[in-house]
Amino acid sequence: MSERYDVVIVGAGNAAFCAAHAARAHGARVLVLEKAPRNRSGGNSYFTAGAFRVAYGTLDDVRSLVDDLSDEQAASIDLPAYTTDHFMADLRTLTEGRSDPELSAILVGESLETVRWMRDQGIRWELMYARQSFRVGERVQFFGGLALGTVDGGRGLMEQHTAAASASGIEVRYDSPVVGLLRDGRGGVNGVTVVGAGTREEIAAGAVILASGGFEADPRMRAQYLGPNWDIAKVRGTAANTGEGLHMALEAGAQPYGHWSGCHAVFWDADAPPTGDWELTNQLSKLGYPIGLIVNREARRFVDEGADFRNYTYAKYGREVLRQPGAIAYQLYDQKVVPLLRKDEYMIPSATRVVADTIRELATGLGLQPEALERTVDDFNAAVQEGEFNPSIKDGKRTLGVEPPKSNWAQRLDSPPYLAYPVTVGITFTFGGVRIDADARVLDRAGKPIAGLFAAGELVGGLFYHNYPGGSGLMAGAVFGRRAGRTASARAALAGSARGAPVR
Repeated sequence: MSERYDVVIVGAGNAAFCAAHAARAHGARVLVLEKAPRNRSGGNSYFTAGAFRVAYGTLDDVRSLVDDLSDEQAASIDLPAYTTDHFMADLRTLTEGRSDPELSAILVGESLETVRWMRDQGIRWELMYARQSFRVGERVQFFGGLALGTVDGGRGLMEQHTAAASASGIEVRYDSPVVGLLRDGRGGVNGVTVVGAGTREEIAAGAVILASGGFEADPRMRAQYLGPNWDIAKVRGTAANTGEGLHMALEAGAQPYGHWSGCHAVFWDADAPPTGDWELTNQLSKLGYPIGLIVNREARRFVDEGADFRNYTYAKYGREVLRQPGAIAYQLYDQKVVPLLRKDEYMIPSATRVVADTIRELATGLGLQPEALERTVDDFNAAVQEGEFNPSIKDGKRTLGVEPPKSNWAQRLDSPPYLAYPVTVGITFTFGGVRIDADARVLDRAGKPIAGLFAAGELVGGLFYHNYPGGSGLMAGAVFGRRAGRTASARAALAGSARGAPVR
């Protein structure tokens, strides 16, 4: 072996860098290996809005993390408490009670502590006014238990992680795909094999942390594990997450864990490229649907658009589009709600949309049967009940007598010109992965730790099933990345002591 590091980390997204910062802070010599080139690095984290789901008690808990929030601004903000009990209840409800109890308790219980630690590492935070609040009168009202995000979103998150790593002496190599784990005579992991530019190198390590994402960018694995038609889904993020880290872990004896037939998938611009756009990133998502209508190619509604805040439905509704004819759907809006739509998702020049003065013209522009769309809209409008519309709370303004119902934010679609946005499914990440313990050690099929092997991020299974609370993916990556880095550095120190070589 030509080189040796205390901790080698596979991947260069949020979870990987949290692991790197933690390991470095404990004295480890750290190497981060990234499959993608420098200008395409950052994993799925780069494509996010940078939202982190955090348990907090008061506005002051969150205010201590952000910069430049004046007393005057704070006085106009309504930010309901989002306690650990709330976070845990959301996680249990959305995963239908299947989330691993130990891992979920760590995720929830360490969320606020972890974002404070990330701030110390150089990550900058802000309140997500544009994505997670509405102005109601003179008040700014946040909704859905999700208020905190990184400055400049996922792009800013990864730039800040990279700068912090450089400042602390963490080495990062790009264009360096890891193709195998090195094993000792007792089955433990003691290094990796890396290829690149016509070379093949074995790098020794006191510990290896896998943080290389799921398999969402591999169409064959999507079809194999998620089911029919998932191979035609668009990929919301990086093209690099093709499951190699999972394969390596399983070959080393790791226990498969979690919801291997489940994933996070959203409404995505129908004309988006096959994998993520590095300029538009998350702007190709279309998440204003709770205040509009959604129909399929037959001009029929197929979900309750107002079942809950989008933070609790967007990760599962993408798969509903895949079940529709042609794997396509159409979001419909009128002028009453257009001012509430996010400008960077719906008004950007690249957004695919049709504008029309009548429902019939809208149907024609979309290639739908005009009478069918008129009938759907007329039936919906007739079913809307009276009540006060308030997008910042579950207002109970609903329909009666149509299927599926709309449980909140139901308003008649009757104020032209109308806007329609063709959408398809955009897969974000897969839920199946490997099993870890509280120390982020990868467990084998007998439930015992594989010596020297740790994991964090999207390739960890057991946290999310069927659905997930928005912002909890990045939070999980940070919490378990930090734990992995801390425990991996301790493992490396022991391994170094056994060899008589101190950790550097």
